Amino acid sequence: MASTAGFLARRAAQKERVRLLYRRALKGTLNWAVHRHLFYQDASDLRDKFEANRHVDNLDVIDRLIEDAEAQYRNFQHPDPYIVPWAPGGTKFTRNPPPPQGIEIVYNYGKED
Repeated sequence: MASTAGFLARRAAQKERVRLLYRRALKGTLNWAVHRHLFYQDASDLRDKFEANRHVDNLDVIDRLIEDAEAQYRNFQHPDPYIVPWAPGGTKFTRNPPPPQGIEIVYNYGKED
């Protein structure tokens, strides 16, 4: 019973690692593709690489394949990845921050009674 639970836990962890690796690699592919039609071809090639090893059953082989794929992903990361402008690290992030506490903004300036 313990070996079955251990097997299932290890297999679930591997599936999660593969899912996260695929997402990161797919988002990384967007950084290298200049146009969408180029991205679609690269994304299809990436999916084919993942699908080629879909039916591997040996847990040790799966771990080795995941480690090799993660190393390859680290080697081919884009040096200047795209960051959404309003996300942390983007060009518009905190461009107009809220005013600090204690500063009062008068919206009807010049129209006082």
